[in-house]
Amino acid sequence: MKLIVKLILGIIAGLLIGLMAPDALVRAALTAKVIIGQLINFTIPLIILFYVMSGIASLPKNSGAMLGRTVGMAYGSTILAGIFAFLVASNLLPGMLSGMAPVTEGRDALTPFLDLEIPAALPVMTALVLAFVFGVVISRRELPTLKSAVFESREVVEVFLNRVIIPLLPLFIAGTFAEMAYEGKALSTLDTFWKVLVLAIVMHWIWLSTAYLITGLIQRRSPLGLLRNMLPAYLTALGTMSSAATIPVSLRQTKANGVSDEVANFSVPLCATIHLSGSTITIVTCATAVMMMSPNLALASLGEVIPFLIMLGLTMIAAPGAPGGAVMAALGVLGSMLGFGEAELGLMIALYLAQDSFGTATNVTGDGVIALWVDHFARRDGVVATPGPAAATGEAPVARSQS
Repeated sequence: MKLIVKLILGIIAGLLIGLMAPDALVRAALTAKVIIGQLINFTIPLIILFYVMSGIASLPKNSGAMLGRTVGMAYGSTILAGIFAFLVASNLLPGMLSGMAPVTEGRDALTPFLDLEIPAALPVMTALVLAFVFGVVISRRELPTLKSAVFESREVVEVFLNRVIIPLLPLFIAGTFAEMAYEGKALSTLDTFWKVLVLAIVMHWIWLSTAYLITGLIQRRSPLGLLRNMLPAYLTALGTMSSAATIPVSLRQTKANGVSDEVANFSVPLCATIHLSGSTITIVTCATAVMMMSPNLALASLGEVIPFLIMLGLTMIAAPGAPGGAVMAALGVLGSMLGFGEAELGLMIALYLAQDSFGTATNVTGDGVIALWVDHFARRDGVVATPGPAAATGEAPVARSQS
């Protein structure tokens, strides 16, 4: 939550600099934006390489059908959530944004004092392929030395993210908004912000309600009871902004929904790193809005968005635990597949981080649906015992006094 406050202050500072400060200060803000943007671009392939590789290498070797079903349902849920978000956003946003504040007459664009270029160590797609090749082999062959090196490399990237990139994001956002304010584009951008954020949050709630309704009806449980049991996990994720930090609560509430200990202990921690339906809804909604706002981009078609979603679901595997980890991992795909430039990526970061807690909460609550279905198939196949009456209704067990 402190990061969100800093980002808001960064937006305000950027607006004031762009509207009121002398040109030299605006150029200084642009210089900071350029340097930080280069650092972000340098870090993107490293995030994809080491986080995806460590996530795949951590998968159990002999977990059989349960692993396949969990991964398949989590990945499928992420892609379907993205398709749902694009269909809604591409149809509703044109009407919502048609009456936005007009772009005012600004001044001619300025150039930064220093145009620094920091080339990435390897392309995004190369990093993704390497991550899968090494991750699968490490998991299958159980190579402890290489696995340890991958996790230590991931720790290096994580420290760089937490100590350098994340703290510098408010300055990056300030530079972005200083440039837009200087050029007269800030008012229309802010007018768009709140509409996009409200739409994304409403879609989160619709997605969760639909998932629990369908699950409850098919499995003959109370959808409202199932969703009510997961509410503590949703609220915890709102505060922590981290799926990993919410695992203890989501694990407890998943078991309260009648999911067996074996399935819950396996699926909940795994889904915390691979199931990102809420984050995908936000990224797709924000990306759709940015494409509509940017004069350099055209709105993508559904045929272009589906390949993007397939790659997005892969690049966000084991996304960093730092706030905004999903969007940081997605920047490479946004640039390579949708043509986003530095300005568009800056808007994506600002839009996404403004509601990161709601996306995380949707991810965590959606994990409960995946666990319910994995448990359903496990019971059908006789892997675990049949649930009791309390689990069948979706109600949490009630403790009885010993009087």
